[in-house]
Amino acid sequence: MIWCVEDDASIRDIEVYALQSAGMEARGFEDGDSFLSALKNELPDLVILDVMLPGKDGIELLQNMKTTKKYADIPVIMATAKGAEFDKVQGLDLGADDYLVKPFGMMEMISRVKAVMRRCNPKGESRVVSAGEIMLNLDERTVTVSGKRISLTYKEFELLALFMKNLGRVFSRDTLYNEIWGSDFVGETRTVDVHIRTLRQKLGDHGDMIETVRNVGYRMEVKNDK
Repeated sequence: MIWCVEDDASIRDIEVYALQSAGMEARGFEDGDSFLSALKNELPDLVILDVMLPGKDGIELLQNMKTTKKYADIPVIMATAKGAEFDKVQGLDLGADDYLVKPFGMMEMISRVKAVMRRCNPKGESRVVSAGEIMLNLDERTVTVSGKRISLTYKEFELLALFMKNLGRVFSRDTLYNEIWGSDFVGETRTVDVHIRTLRQKLGDHGDMIETVRNVGYRMEVKNDK
């Protein structure tokens, strides 16, 4: 999922449309407040961030991301005005991965997005994770069980991905809650139990791979008899 933070509605709509036409998921935000609010519940794969925004500008938003552990690794491409060299240098110094100079073409934008995504996965690490009969594709955000695709909510997918990338590791409810929902989310750890229950149901015969560790939390292990 690519997020475009741009206050000009016409530019924002074109960016989102171009990315979707290139086969990527994309979503637009008109200001920093709506962008930061969405970050609390979902993490994008990359952000195209305009420097000139109402309220919190792009530089301030970039600083916020790079100093927050949960968001620090999200790739960011800054969009700067033509001739605004200071903004470009400042953005790169603060951790931006690339920049686009306005006005830019949509083909250039898509090319830079793909290049940054490749650089952020330099070792060619597999984006498909498996555990027994369960296959999870991190790029396509799809899950198949015994070759049959199942539908998961965003949080269920994030939970399953965390377990599958850490087979055998025990996670406390508090850890799962903070990892998936964020420490600033208003709720309770009971939410974890509800999502684990529905996730197990959707995994069918393989749901028992997610084990309850008494008085601690949960872990996922591959069952040899599956």
